[in-house]
Amino acid sequence: MKKTVSSFRRLVSSVPPVIASLLILSVVGMNLLASKSINTGVYWLALDCGILFSWLTFMSMDILTHCFGPKAATAMSFAALAMNLLMAGLFFLASLIPGVWGESFVEGSEGIINHALDRTFGGTWYIILGSSTAFAVSAVLNNFMNAGIGKLMKEKKGFGTFAARSYISTVIAQFVDNLTFALIVSRNFFGWSLVQCFTCALTGAVLELLFEVFFSPLGYRMAQKLMRERELTETAA
Repeated sequence: MKKTVSSFRRLVSSVPPVIASLLILSVVGMNLLASKSINTGVYWLALDCGILFSWLTFMSMDILTHCFGPKAATAMSFAALAMNLLMAGLFFLASLIPGVWGESFVEGSEGIINHALDRTFGGTWYIILGSSTAFAVSAVLNNFMNAGIGKLMKEKKGFGTFAARSYISTVIAQFVDNLTFALIVSRNFFGWSLVQCFTCALTGAVLELLFEVFFSPLGYRMAQKLMRERELTETAA
């Protein structure tokens, strides 16, 4: 147990604060916004606002996998999940504190709006359960798939390899993440059909992939910078 804790501490100290912060903040934002659906105007197409953050979560995991390996990336992913649960607990406590939200001052509707905002930030158990389960499953799948694809590729370096690993693992893991959440939460508590669950999962995965395609050059540069810094540190040691 002590060895595991010690290894995790060394990992945390090695991961740049910016990448760790992006991972944690994106996980918190992704799960908070998952409760807001997007009105697409098409009855069979259902999306939620979590897609605004989820691509950043997966890009952060791809960088960590590229630089530290899938086990380390998964350990950081579960640490981010733990921080998300902590934040969910704090949001819930804040929702119980007597007071009035600034946006609730609408004549005649103060009580309703204030209660709605408390429920939004306080969360509900099934949203937290669904999002946590979906992220845990997809994080393991993404990280180990990313590493596995890297082992199969002949060319181990370069943007092409980084992109191929990231794009393939992201679109599959994002689909699994979205589908798991939809089947646990959206179908059981919001009445989504199976068609909506699958279209949400697929469309969300494609949109999130497009985000990562756009930002992957930045992710690659961050990964390369981190690799160079690690090599210099190891050489100096």
